[in-house]
Amino acid sequence: MDHYENFPVASWLCPPALRPPILAIYRFARTADDLADEGDASAEKRLADLQIFRETWLSSLQSPLPLEAPWSGVFNTLALQIQKFQLPLGPLHDLLDAFEQDVAYTRDGRGYLNREELLQYCQRSANPVGRLLLHLYRVSDADSLRRSDAICTALQLINFWQDLSVDIPRGRYYMPRNSNLREELRFVTELMNQGASLVHRVPGRMGWELRLVVQGGLCILDKCWRTDTYTTRPVLTWRDSPGLLWQALKM
Repeated sequence: MDHYENFPVASWLCPPALRPPILAIYRFARTADDLADEGDASAEKRLADLQIFRETWLSSLQSPLPLEAPWSGVFNTLALQIQKFQLPLGPLHDLLDAFEQDVAYTRDGRGYLNREELLQYCQRSANPVGRLLLHLYRVSDADSLRRSDAICTALQLINFWQDLSVDIPRGRYYMPRNSNLREELRFVTELMNQGASLVHRVPGRMGWELRLVVQGGLCILDKCWRTDTYTTRPVLTWRDSPGLLWQALKM
């Protein structure tokens, strides 16, 4: 299945040696996310499929899966990268926990009571990805992890506020019940700015990719301020490229 992505996944700025693990993590997360989110399956079926997905993944860590096994290409590739780069398993489990939570909260009409509940979800759905990437970049100090969490949570929230016109008709509503979009846009802008200085701690070309990711998020935020996202989904286009490059250079 094709997916629109706001932000680069293992772009040409990524060191070639790190592209395989980054793509393996992305395919793992995207496949599980599709089980939780795509199609017309019931919540019960989605949760059952996610449980099978988790069990099959854990089996792949013990020995390679046969080609005919479900998701063998995703899991066997990831297992090799886990071994090669000593990737921690905790963040990957957190991602699966988040997808299960997503089914429970958004498919039964419950939604999120407040921002704190939504941020707890982002701790499992978004922040693990940033921590895995920092592991690959050999950045592990507490302040960098905190700033990575801020950026990843901000990107997740930006995606929610960008997608209101798509999610709400599908019965997926992430806006906290006791809040409004303007309040949430202000909050996520502050959050992104809190994490932005991480770009100076990530080495080499990846620091430049992170600059573009941060600026891409801020650009979408600006479009959310100027667009009724309940009816229109703002996206990045090629026309935004010069401004993104200029802002990245200024950081």
